[in-house]
Amino acid sequence: MSHELMNQSPQPPLREQSDPFDIVAIGSSAGGIRALGLVLGALPARLSVPVVIVQHLDPRHETVIADVLGRRTALEVKLAEAGEQARPGTVYVAPPNRHLLVGGNGELTLSSSELVHFVRPSADLLFESVAGAYGARAIACLLTGSGSDGAMGVSAVKSRGGTVIVEDPESAEFRGMPDAAVGTGSVDFVLPLDEIAGVIVALVDARSV
Repeated sequence: MSHELMNQSPQPPLREQSDPFDIVAIGSSAGGIRALGLVLGALPARLSVPVVIVQHLDPRHETVIADVLGRRTALEVKLAEAGEQARPGTVYVAPPNRHLLVGGNGELTLSSSELVHFVRPSADLLFESVAGAYGARAIACLLTGSGSDGAMGVSAVKSRGGTVIVEDPESAEFRGMPDAAVGTGSVDFVLPLDEIAGVIVALVDARSV
């Protein structure tokens, strides 16, 4: 399924390094609520790009993740809604049991299509959609989690000229997803959790000059 998505996405041109970033996509699973809270809490309220998140959630229960994360960051945090436009300074979290995809104009799409690597939402699909839509203007960040979701997605982002950040597997609460991502060879930064937000801000600010 993910390969079909890649093939259907228009090929964006590779951007010059001076061009700005337009989006940050984050994937996480086990241990992710704490990790997301720390990363988002260190981002400025006036962040000049939107943040889109896939966190694996139990589909059997209504989620309060937006409220939980919203108490830990100055950014606005909400569950993503189909058809809305991603705005700078806002965090959009995939609802339970729905894939989250982003189009080139920042339009969010939710899908109930098949599970990818046994999960829905899938970080792979989010990252692949961002890679296809934004190319070198995308930052993908993969945090703690078990399994391998996100590894194919970071490769897609890197292949389109984007920038990839992965939490250091040695310090991650669950190292499966970070290990799988690092193993692709498509990672630009492998960082302790408390350094990730600073690098995101530095990258966004550098390309905004």
